[in-house]
Amino acid sequence: MRLRNIPRAKEEIEASPATVKDERTCKGRWREVFGNDNPLRIEIGMGKGQFLLELAKQNPSVNYIGIERYSSVLLRAVEKFDTDEYRELSNIRFLCMDANEITEVFAPEEVDKIYLNFSDPWPKARHARRRLTSVQFLGLYEKVLAKSGEVEFKTDNRELFEFSLEQVKEAEWELKAYTFDLHHDTKMCIGNIMTEYEAKFSAQGNPIHKLIAVRK
Repeated sequence: MRLRNIPRAKEEIEASPATVKDERTCKGRWREVFGNDNPLRIEIGMGKGQFLLELAKQNPSVNYIGIERYSSVLLRAVEKFDTDEYRELSNIRFLCMDANEITEVFAPEEVDKIYLNFSDPWPKARHARRRLTSVQFLGLYEKVLAKSGEVEFKTDNRELFEFSLEQVKEAEWELKAYTFDLHHDTKMCIGNIMTEYEAKFSAQGNPIHKLIAVRK
């Protein structure tokens, strides 16, 4: 997908109180950043932020960090945060960075849970390592997740989902739960918060797939 460059994005992101600009200095110190000992959960590839902002609103006793690589996309989350509905939230922060760098930003066992929502499928086989549910990325997650920490993944892409199920097995993680039709799964759909893409794709009749994998 080609992204439209927004010249003001960098300036507005840096001006936002929810954006952390020196994230590497926070490694092992995120409890100090938030000023509490609450669990820390992150979303990689946050997009426009609807999912994470709503999670933070519903769960004030949990700290959330949204990671987005593209400033023009992160800008939309920053703008959404700066509304009457969300601007008073103190349990959410945004980072503009590449997912490959998470071990430089989070210490071992510092993260309680990782959310991956509608990640880029990287359909060509030679790009499989770039998929956020690949064995390579699961290896990175294992370095920052707490023992028995979880990864939750949602997508409408059947091929990516089947690939992800295989990768969880290959990485020797525990597959806690999965479904090929989240919105018709009465158990896994409980408390589900839809992302922008999820609302769009499900409205088109696409089934949503979800898995929960646990670090052993």
